Amino acid sequence: MRIVYHLGAHCTDEDRLVRCLLKNRARLAEQGIAVPAPTRYRTLLRDTASQLRGAAASDETQAMILEQIIEEATADRLILSWTGFLGFPAYVVANGLYGHGGDRLREFTRIFSDFEAEFHLAIRNPATFLPDLRGQTLQKGHGDILAAVDPFALHWSEAVRHILATNPNVPLTVWCDEDTPLIWPEVLELVSGHAPGTPLEEDDELIANLLTEAGLKRLRAYCQEHPPQSVAQRRRIVTAFLEKFGRPEALATEIALPGWTEEVVGRLTRSYLADVERIAQMPGVRLLEA
Repeated sequence: MRIVYHLGAHCTDEDRLVRCLLKNRARLAEQGIAVPAPTRYRTLLRDTASQLRGAAASDETQAMILEQIIEEATADRLILSWTGFLGFPAYVVANGLYGHGGDRLREFTRIFSDFEAEFHLAIRNPATFLPDLRGQTLQKGHGDILAAVDPFALHWSEAVRHILATNPNVPLTVWCDEDTPLIWPEVLELVSGHAPGTPLEEDDELIANLLTEAGLKRLRAYCQEHPPQSVAQRRRIVTAFLEKFGRPEALATEIALPGWTEEVVGRLTRSYLADVERIAQMPGVRLLEA
């Protein structure tokens, strides 16, 4: 069996991926893909990793954990989705960007040391990611996580490099959260591993949140009458509908942080784009692009 870790990151997916896969769990189970509810494994894995302290779990422990997670009699692929695999929001920028993420992942994969693993990660422009992350932590009663942090010193490529270094031979798929509306079907397929062409119910939740109700109805009708003949064609169709029927409040991103001028946002964005190029060149990384 292969164990798939969907890592988030924070302020990107909001459990949308696992919700979609859960709605299709019966169909995916027919292909040997197990999609357990997060409540079956998040606390269990956190507590187990804490008890093991980096040691590999015994065969008996692995079997016991899997029995509690998987409902299916057999499975070739197990999908686990949780931003907590990389860390908790209050500590994301405590030592660089996800500075301890690779070590945490190593602890979790040691629970299932007898099984192959793969990682999937969405990254996001720090110009929008950091304000959202800060807001999320403030709402939970934490202090200002950006108070003593230089945003220009935070690089996704460093987080990716550390993940790869501490988890050698574990393949990592990365995509930009900004591209997700255009590549959502490919993301679902890569994470779940389902056969190409497998129809999934409610797989348009993401685009539904971005389009007006009338626009969504027109998109569905158009695709039913004119089924896209390729990935590129589907992306062009989605782009056209977003441009014409996109909900401004859903597409617009307000950036309001003390001292963050348009120049700062522009510099962070340019740095992010250069960082994505660095990630694309890393061995062991598959960058999914729009």
